[in-house]
Amino acid sequence: MADSRPPSAHLSATPADRPVYVIGAGPGGLAAAYALRERGIRAVILEKAEHVGASWRGHYDRLRLHTTRRLSALPGLAMPRRFGRWVSRDNVVRYLEKYAEHHELEIVTGVEVFRIDRAADEDGWLLHASGGRELTGSAVVVATGYNHTPHLPEWPGRDTYAGELLHAGQYRNAEPYAGRDVLVVGVGNTGAEIAVDLVEGGASRVRLAVRTAPHIVRRTTLGWPAQYSGVLVRRLPVRLVDQLAKSVGRLGVPDLSAHGLPRPDTGMYSRVMQGAVPVQDVGLIDAVRAGKVEVVAAVEGFEDGKVVLADGSRIEPDAVIAATGYVRALEGLVGHLGVLDARGRPVVQGARTPAGAPDLYFQGYTNPISGMFRELAIDARKIAKAAARRFA
Repeated sequence: MADSRPPSAHLSATPADRPVYVIGAGPGGLAAAYALRERGIRAVILEKAEHVGASWRGHYDRLRLHTTRRLSALPGLAMPRRFGRWVSRDNVVRYLEKYAEHHELEIVTGVEVFRIDRAADEDGWLLHASGGRELTGSAVVVATGYNHTPHLPEWPGRDTYAGELLHAGQYRNAEPYAGRDVLVVGVGNTGAEIAVDLVEGGASRVRLAVRTAPHIVRRTTLGWPAQYSGVLVRRLPVRLVDQLAKSVGRLGVPDLSAHGLPRPDTGMYSRVMQGAVPVQDVGLIDAVRAGKVEVVAAVEGFEDGKVVLADGSRIEPDAVIAATGYVRALEGLVGHLGVLDARGRPVVQGARTPAGAPDLYFQGYTNPISGMFRELAIDARKIAKAAARRFA
């Protein structure tokens, strides 16, 4: 899929041998590349996989966007109405493929960038890539993805556990687990949805290990998507949104305390600001109330072939699926530049660049309440605008 087409003649805002390199051909990278081209800046996307949207291709089968089709389109191309309101994983992939083709984006696949350094002349950036490549760009947009590298906790006894243990990133559907006892670890959106998928797919028993009770919201209320509320309140004071969400939650979401999911003590938006988005209900509430998903204590480790829980109990499921999240894995790429915080996230993103790292942009490293795709689209245009001012 490597694209060797020459850039259009009018793309001359940067030197011919120093384009803006965009690392990653997911939705964030594609949007940024288009927005740059729209402003007359040559953008070359470098993607380590062989296709665009690689991470989306690897998600579980039943996944759908939790944001509406209308508010999930990237700049310059609407999502087709036939995709429905909640776009499926496969249709997201189709959209990303069409997006790259429609905008004739310059994409080179099969190239992984390992490290970024300042260029020797301090004018731009030097990218060290696979195959011994060294590429110099006038600017770089890092868009390698929020869900980059699966995170599996270093539980005691994990390495000697003989049972079936996999990260949620390896889960595709419930078929292999029909008639089996499965423990899902983690109650973010992924864990909640996999638990429901297992129930509907015929697992004999589904338990959900929870360390911190999540905020749960209805995906829609009387036809009003939760995303719309997220857009409306995003700029309001955190404490005010916490109070509003508490009132709405008590009206719309039943108390699941008797089933092991008490209402959280901390506010919903306070959690979001710490990186924990609410769980959108796609069947978890009903499954928990019906006893089809059993909530258990957090996993503490593995011992004698059993899973040890935080309450001291031991269970022996047939399979353990760890929905324990992902890490950005940016340390090797840019960690030496002093542009990451203590949690490995960029200190700034969007149109802002880190102090001491001009023309280095980060795209897509937050999980906003208003929708990831929506914010990627907004930030793409902000990055392009900033770059256009820089190279004018």
